[in-house]
Order: sequence, then structure tokens, then C-alpha cells
Amino acid sequence: MWKNLDEYVAFKKLCTDKKVSVKCVLTPERIKKYTVPCACGFIFCAAAKSIDESIVAHFQELADEASVIQKYRALLSGEMVNTGEKRMVLHHLTRGQLAADVYEGSVNKRHFYESECEKIKNFATAVHDGKITNEAGEKFTDVVQIGIGGSDLGPRACYLALKAWAVKNKCSKLNAHFISNVDPDDAFSVLYELGERIKTTLFILVSKSGTTQETLANEALVKQYLAKANVNAASHFVAVTSETSPLAKNDDYRQVFFMDDHIGGRYSSTSVCGGVILSLSFGYDTFAAFLNGAHQGDKEALNKNVLENSALFDALIGVYETTVLGLPMTAILPYSQALSRFPAHLQQLDMESNGKSVNRFGERLSYKTGPIIFGESGTNGQHSFFQSLHQGTHLVPLQFIGFAQSQANFDFVLDGSTSQTKLNANLLAQIIAFAVGKSDADLNKNFEGERPSSLLFCKEDLSPKTLGYLLSHFENKVMFQGFLWNLNSFDQEGVQLGKVLTKGILKGNVSNETKAFMDIIG
Repeated sequence: MWKNLDEYVAFKKLCTDKKVSVKCVLTPERIKKYTVPCACGFIFCAAAKSIDESIVAHFQELADEASVIQKYRALLSGEMVNTGEKRMVLHHLTRGQLAADVYEGSVNKRHFYESECEKIKNFATAVHDGKITNEAGEKFTDVVQIGIGGSDLGPRACYLALKAWAVKNKCSKLNAHFISNVDPDDAFSVLYELGERIKTTLFILVSKSGTTQETLANEALVKQYLAKANVNAASHFVAVTSETSPLAKNDDYRQVFFMDDHIGGRYSSTSVCGGVILSLSFGYDTFAAFLNGAHQGDKEALNKNVLENSALFDALIGVYETTVLGLPMTAILPYSQALSRFPAHLQQLDMESNGKSVNRFGERLSYKTGPIIFGESGTNGQHSFFQSLHQGTHLVPLQFIGFAQSQANFDFVLDGSTSQTKLNANLLAQIIAFAVGKSDADLNKNFEGERPSSLLFCKEDLSPKTLGYLLSHFENKVMFQGFLWNLNSFDQEGVQLGKVLTKGILKGNVSNETKAFMDIIG
């Protein structure tokens, strides 16, 4: 069932398809034709992409020939899809049952995840009700997550995405903060901001292995700071880790929540990794709604019809752009300030999953795979790097994200329109400008157009449910692309070499090259 992309007949057809001129075909009929209705109030529009009926037909042929939906079902059923680490891939199971029960030994994994959610709910409720307090009997006011990579990027992006929504909906509980970088200035800035509230702050240590160097260094730094403030760290720390970790049975933590080896860090926002801090910050019901939105996206991704499965459609477009058209980058452009850190999360999700040059059997590939991902929230990005996107020498595919409504309804009319209306007017204007361009005899003012983009737009606001769907869309897009490129999207060997060398440097075991650099920096 697993073959390289260039072995499929449909892929060879895509390579011979004539390239489509977006500016010549962008009509109201086309926009309607290539707009896919989605769950949770979303639509996915690919009308401004370089596709036509022939290309989309070959997309469908490729998806069928590569058995991507069957592979997805195999993953959901507990097949060992992560061949590099010989593990199942179970992040979908954290947010709902879509296949038969999955077991590890005698453990029903769905029941395991549900029991951890129940632990989160009980703990968060007790904190909010004042049943769990600091040693002085004071209620906690703040929470700090200490982690790095997937233990930080996804949970931080999701927290920021829901912060204003929670204020509007009166479900703000604890203020959240994050420490990730081993750079001590990162920890200092958070601890300084907390000030006296350090005495009413909970800390969540997140490390699946329990051995992450940067995370443990930051834990030690924070505990040293707490000791100087006469705060008993053991009553202020909880841990998120695996059951086999050295943190699992440790009196230094008043509560331990478990994840497992079948969920990679970048896919862990819907596990306890994201669940503890989101529930403490906004209440468990908010986290449950987030899980439900992700589940709706996961169900939708089972549809074999490309034009009814936004994640699969998006994935096929991305494979076509990267491997056939040879475009090495993709920009993620959310027109929502709440999603300001979402591109950073997607950068890790995509590049750590599919930034690989060998297939799932360890064989070198002859074609291009995962693109370079970057992005920024609109309209800020328009005043930053959009100049290069419009008139630069690199053609960069674009993915716009937008919402019909603002989160907080904090808006007013100026010059005949609200700020939210202005925001979405900018979004639509950019899509048209990138696609159609503008001719001018002055080449400095000439816009060639032909810059392809897609739009993922929600008719509602950014809420826990719609955020969950959005997360699911991109996780499943990356999964489908990994299937098509024949990659193992669920290991990350590329991050290991630097870790090994770092340990060597700290122990004094250095090469001549390393010593030369050390001499430079003193």
C-alpha cells in the first residue's frame, strides 16, 4: 500500500497537465465551483489556485490510487504507521472514536485518554473552586507552562487564540504564561511579570520523556527562584509526562497527567499537553468544545471525495505546488490577531513532519517534499513581507484564514464600515491582487499577478469549536501529504543530532571544529 509519489500513474498525469493561469480564469462561477463547504461553519476556497477540471480529476485519481483514506483508516485503527519509532499514531483518538477500539496490551487507549480528561476536569474545577490552593489557602491566579517544541508552540498558540473569546464569554479563569527557551531571559521575563503573584501561580512541567534538557533546566531555574521567595515548589508544580518517565511517580508534583508515546509533540495540543493549561485558563468545558471541533474535522477528513474533503483537497494542492510546480515555500496568513502564533505552530507541524528526504523505508527520494512554512497575521503582514510576495522573484503559494465575526465584538463604525469589515476587505483585496495583479507601464508599479492562494474562512467567530476544526484541518493536511510523499510524518530524527552534540559540549567532549567556535565566543 505504500509507494513513492512518482510511482503513481495519476502523479505522472499531473506532471503533464498544462499549468493554469489564475488571472485568466478567476470568475464567479469558478469561485463557486472550487469552494468546499466544511464543518463548524467553514468553507475552503481554492478558486485562486492554479487548478482546473483536469488537474482536480487527477487529484482524485491520485488520492484513490495512493489509498490515502484507507491509510487514514489504518492509522485510526491503531496500525503502526510511525514505522521509524515503531509506534501507533493516536492523536485523533484524544478527541473522539472514529474506528474500532484501539488497545495497547490490555489498555483501551480511548478509555485511557478519557480518564486523563476526567483528571484534568476534576483538577481544574478544584483549582477554580478554591479546593486546591497554595499553602496559605489562597486561590491560584496564574499558571505557567514550562516546555519546548510541541509542549509549547501548540498550547501557546491555542491559548492566545482563545484569550479574547474567553473574556467576552466570561470564562477566563487563570492567566497563562509560557517558558520555553533555555535562554534564562525567557524565564526572567515571565517571573518578573508575575511579581508577587508568584505565590499564587501554578507551574506545569511538560516533558513526555521527562528528560528534555531545556525544560528541566528551566524547571530548576524556576524552583530556585521559588525557594528564594519562600515558596514550596512541590505545592505549586504539576507535571505532564508519560507513565514510564522519571517524573511519573515523583513527590515533587502535586498531580501528574499522562500522555503516551503514540502522540508526537507537535500533534499533542488535544492531549493533556494542551488540555491542562487550556482547562485551567478557560475551564474544562472550553477544552471539551475545542476537542469536539477537532473531532468534526477528523470525521470530515474521511470523505473520499476530494471536493468534499477540505484537508485532502488542500493537501493535494500543496503536493502539486511543491513537487510538480517546484514551489518551495508556503505562507500562512491568518486575518485574525488571535492567531498571531498559529503560523509558528504550523511551521513546526509541517516542517518537522514532512521536512524529510527519505521515504518511510529509509530510501532516498528523488522529488521535493515538505515546503518551508512561514507567516504572520494580517494586516500586519501586509506592512512587512507582502512586498516580496507581490513583486519579488520568488513565487510563494499563500493560505489565507479569516472569520466573519470578531471574537470580542469590540468594534465601531468609521468611514462607513467597522474594523472587522475593513479587516475582511483587506483579506479579499489581497487574494484578488495576488491572483489578478495590475498592468502598469512603470514596471515599479506593475503587478504580474499569478500568485496562487487558498482561503479557509469561517462564517462564525474564532471559538473553541472553530479553533479545534482549524487545528484538525492542518494536522490532517500534513498527514495526507506525508502519505502521498511516502514519508513517516510522525518521527523527527532531524532534531536529534544537535541534542547529542550539545550534551558532548557540556561534558567537554568536543571536536576541533567545536573548540574553534568555542574559542571565538569565549
